[in-house]
Formats: sequence, structure tokens, C-alpha cells
Amino acid sequence: MRIQLLFLFISLLILNSESLNCNGNSPQGHPSDLRVFHIDSPCSPYKQPNTVSWESTLIKDNARLQYLSSLAVGKKPWVPIASGRSIVQSPTYIVRANIGTPAQPMLVALDTSNDVTWVPCSGCVGCASSVLFDPSKSSSSRTFQCEAPQCKQAPNPTCTVSKSCGFNMTYGGSTITASLTQDTLTLTNDAIPGYTFGCINKATGTSLPAQGLMGLGRGPLSLISQTQNLYKSTFSYCLPNSKSSSFSGTLRLGPKFQPVRIKTTPLLKNPRRSSLYYVNMVGIRVGNKIVDIPPSALAFNPATGAGTIFDSGTVYTRLVEPAYVAVRNEFRRRVKNANATSLGGFDTCYSGSVVFPSVTFMFAGMNVTLPPDNLLIHSSSGSTSCLAMAAAPNNVNSVLNVIASMQQQNHRVLIDLPNSRLGISRETCT
Repeated sequence: MRIQLLFLFISLLILNSESLNCNGNSPQGHPSDLRVFHIDSPCSPYKQPNTVSWESTLIKDNARLQYLSSLAVGKKPWVPIASGRSIVQSPTYIVRANIGTPAQPMLVALDTSNDVTWVPCSGCVGCASSVLFDPSKSSSSRTFQCEAPQCKQAPNPTCTVSKSCGFNMTYGGSTITASLTQDTLTLTNDAIPGYTFGCINKATGTSLPAQGLMGLGRGPLSLISQTQNLYKSTFSYCLPNSKSSSFSGTLRLGPKFQPVRIKTTPLLKNPRRSSLYYVNMVGIRVGNKIVDIPPSALAFNPATGAGTIFDSGTVYTRLVEPAYVAVRNEFRRRVKNANATSLGGFDTCYSGSVVFPSVTFMFAGMNVTLPPDNLLIHSSSGSTSCLAMAAAPNNVNSVLNVIASMQQQNHRVLIDLPNSRLGISRETCT
């Protein structure tokens, strides 16, 4: 009994010490960095028992990819980042943002493939969060009339009887109805007056990040577009490993303090999927062998949406089937004296002590070799390891390669729109 009480006391001390760091927005002492948390972080209100199976995570990823397919239709600060894996079909990393005057704190999910920021608001029907933004308590809050230019930039804009602007959209398997709202957004020490976002009035489904979402895409209502004068359309992020004790990474806004020595590749623009960050992946190497992949599996094609994107909301990298099969087969061939098995949706798994080959993503102008922590996922017992990739689901996204958050962890990913480039450098994000 004494041992149990001692263990409980030590556990409470650990949890308390971790919580002391949850409110800080300046990791490493940089006043312009935002802390980024994994959703399973001790600092996350969404942390749940570790009962999520690998297979269910892949199913959520399939829904995420289905959401990405819908985007084909028509159209100096460091912020702490935390993981949000248990938010179904949603981005797995969250940051602290303050909205209104006086500020109301929210923990919003990061999404590099979405444009509009939206949060659940007071009176919302169907919103899961107990933390709601209340515009009536903010002296700087206002709504838009239907003729406002911002109304035309919103997804699926609507107009009420009183001529106020709103919009509705689908996200994953959920739908939201929101009023287009403007208020002061504060990130670390930067106050951004007149920031346009969606104030959710009604939500259906279970795939919405509970306290809302911050869009880091390229569209006119994204954070990057609305803060162009302040942050110069430049940002970077470092996602923490889900095994980290602190689960804290950073979102760095603006050109200051970005890595100087960093490998880069050109960003590509797809008018049909204008939010997404496309790059030119030219090959994949397993060990020292460049895998024989049909060029069409990697080719960028704006008409079909084909190509390769970086996405913060997909958990495991998905490759179009011909590319995945070629990589998987070469990976298996190089694992000596062991037969691959399947486990929880992954089809290349091994038990016991195995030497695994490296995998290198080859982009125009840069190569990225994945460390083992970015390449392999381990069973809870630690006895089985699987290649943490899968084939793209057999839907409209069967032509889209997605470099996902697990493969990005402990790397700084730079998005530099003025110079039309994406950069990657190794960095410990915790």
C-alpha cells in the first residue's frame, strides 16, 4: 500500500511539473515562437488513454485523405505545438491562440491544408467543446454584411435575412455552419486586429477539432494571407515526436529566426487545389537503391490533383499504390532472415531484433533520409515494428502522395511563399 501511495504521489508531482510548462508560449526563450503540442500531450485537454489501435488510426487517415480530395472542388512568433491524435480525422497538433478583447484563450488545431480559421462560439448546436468563444464579451468583435469582400472569399458563403454573411463547409465527416466574424487574434506578443474567421453556430459529426482550427493554407482567409504584412507569408513548424515526454514543438511565424542552412525544394501551385503545398518528389531510395517507380506515380498533374503534398493533419505517409508497392517490396527484400507480417492495417511488420534499411525521399533539389523514429511504428509491447506507411486509399486521392506528420516529426519544415520554396532541416522539437 505504501508503495502504491508513493507511486501515486510521484505521478502527481510529475503531472504537476508538466502542467507548469503548458502556458508558456516561448520555448527556448524566443518571444516570437508559439508552442505546438501533440493532442496526446500532458498539456492537451484532449488527451485520452492510449487505446487507439493502429488500424483505427489508418481509418482516420483515410477520412483525412477523403477530406483532402474535397479541396479539389473549385477552388517572428513561435507558437507551441502539441499533438492532437485523438481528435478523430483531424489535425494532430494544437496551438494556443487568444481571440477577442479581452482575450479568450483557445487551443486550435493546426492544418496546413485548410484556409479558414474557425472556432466554436457561444450558443453552438452540436459543438463538442465546453470552451466556447463568446463574441458578446469582446469589445472588438463584429460580423460582416453580405456585400463585404471577405464574404466572397469564404467557402460556400451564405446570406441571412438580416444580410449578415456566413458560410458552411464539410470537414472530414463533419459539417459546420458559421458566421463570418472579425476580431483581434493574439499569438504570443503579436496582436492581429481585424482577423477574419468563422464563428461556428452549428456542427454535425465527430471529426471536428473540439476548440477549432487554424488554417495555414494559401487561401485569402488563411493566417498566412491575412498576416502577409506582419509575417511576410513565411512560417515554419517543428512537430514533436509522439513519444516525447513534453510533446512540445514550435510554430515560427515570419522570416526572422528561420534556419539559414536548410535544404529546399520548389513549391508547386495547383489552381484546382490552391490550398495545398505541392512539391516535386522525383524518387524514393531504400538503402542505397533508388526504387523503380513508374514516373506517372510521382508526376505533378494539376488537372487530376496528382502529385505530392506535405500535410500536417495526416498521421502516416500515404503513397499511390504503384509507388508504395515498389517501396514496400524493396524494403522487405532488404530485411534479411525475416518474413513480413501484417498488423493493424500495416502490411510490413517484423518481430524481434531486425536490422531495417533506411528510406530517403528524393525531391527536386533535396533529399530527406528518415531516421528510424520517423520510419517505424512499434507495438505497445515493443516486440513488433512496422513500416509506418501505407498505400493511398482507393478513392479520388489514389493519385495523391501525402508526406504526413509522423515522417515530419523532429524536422523543421519551412514554408517560404515569397521564394516559392519548402525547406527541411533536422531539429529536436522537444
